[in-house]
Formats: sequence, structure tokens, C-alpha cells
Amino acid sequence: MLVDKFPWLLEPNILTLVIRALLALVCAGIIGYDRDAHGSAAGLRTHILVCVGAMLAMCTGVFTSMHYGGDASRIGAQVVSGIGFLGAGTIIFHKGHISGLTTAAGLWASACIGLAIGTGFYEAAIVGTIAVFFVERGLRNVSKNIMKKHGHFDEKRHPEENGQIPE
Repeated sequence: MLVDKFPWLLEPNILTLVIRALLALVCAGIIGYDRDAHGSAAGLRTHILVCVGAMLAMCTGVFTSMHYGGDASRIGAQVVSGIGFLGAGTIIFHKGHISGLTTAAGLWASACIGLAIGTGFYEAAIVGTIAVFFVERGLRNVSKNIMKKHGHFDEKRHPEENGQIPE
């Protein structure tokens, strides 16, 4: 593990906070850029803000528990439940179709990536970013092709796949 080789990465100081913030920017930026490229309601800036906010919340939890005692995970738990409200705002139900679920899930994943960075679990954050990016980018075409092959893909039911916004 990275923190085993560089234990100073776990120390709460300005250098580790800058490293964590930069890692949160990069990880969420990768996910958010992809969402922006496909016209998602929550794109680059939203994903970065969610990830950086979650990272700061977790750093605050760790700092508080180190200096005042208590459970560092309590703040992180509130981020996980609270992000549901933001995600719910990205889900749209229109004319019998639901859109925005992937965006909501991506925001939730960005928050979890931020929590991992906030605790110093950098490897999990990087692996999580790669996994989320793969799911959002790589599986989009796989899913679409499988549905088309089996005759279940309807362009009218999935207007977001063509860069259209439902009316």
C-alpha cells in the first residue's frame, strides 16, 4: 500500500491536504468530464465539487477523531446518506421514462471516492475511479449493442444516448 511506503501521507498537514485535493480533482474530473461529454445534468464541476466536499468531510472526521476523540466515520456516513438528496435531484421522470439514474449513481460514487481519498486510502480511490469510468464509458456501448442485437433498444426510449434531452 502507498501509505505503508509513505506514512507521512496519512498525517493531517497542508501537504497531504493539497495532495488529497488534487487527487480528488483528478479522479472526479475524469468521471465528470465523461458525463459532460454526454450532456449529463451533473458534469465536470458537479462531480469535482461532490468529491472534494466528501474528501474534506472525511479529512475533518479523521482530524476531529485524532484531536478530540470520537468516531471518524460518522461524518463520512452522513455524506453517503446526504448525497442521495443531490442524486435525487438529477433523476427525471418524464412521459413514462426515467433518466439521470447513471448520473445520480456517478455522483454517489464520486462522493465515495472522495471519502476514500479523505481517509488516505488512495489506491481505493484510484481503482474506484477507473471502475466508474469504465462502467460509464466502456459499458455504455456494450449495453447499447446488446440491447440492439436483441431488439430491445428503442431510440425514442433512450434519447440521451443520441445526445437528446427528453421533451
